[in-house]
Amino acid sequence: MARSIKKGPYVEAPLRKRIEEMNRRFEKKVLKTWSRRSTIIPDMVGHTIAVHNGKKFIPVYISENMVGHKLGEFAPTRTFRGHSRADSAAAAAASAPGGPAPGGAAPTAGVVQTTQ
Repeated sequence: MARSIKKGPYVEAPLRKRIEEMNRRFEKKVLKTWSRRSTIIPDMVGHTIAVHNGKKFIPVYISENMVGHKLGEFAPTRTFRGHSRADSAAAAAASAPGGPAPGGAAPTAGVVQTTQ
């Protein structure tokens, strides 16, 4: 469920304070944060925020298109390393033109069965 509009976007207080301080001083440095749940606000545009993914900090450059999204969306927590060779070989065989038909049944196109 979405957050109430009257409450406004959730941004952790220390993170908001640090962003406002950097904007006041016209600084551009990388901020480290563990707050993946904080919403990106227009004040953050142009800054680089290092978001923790559970193992390391992922630097995220904030652009205008990211406003309204959460910081955690841009720092994935899982690394996809691909499927195993067995899975890819089975998928290649199933999609080959001469391979087995879907459902495991042999194709019956053009075969006429007669009964006596």
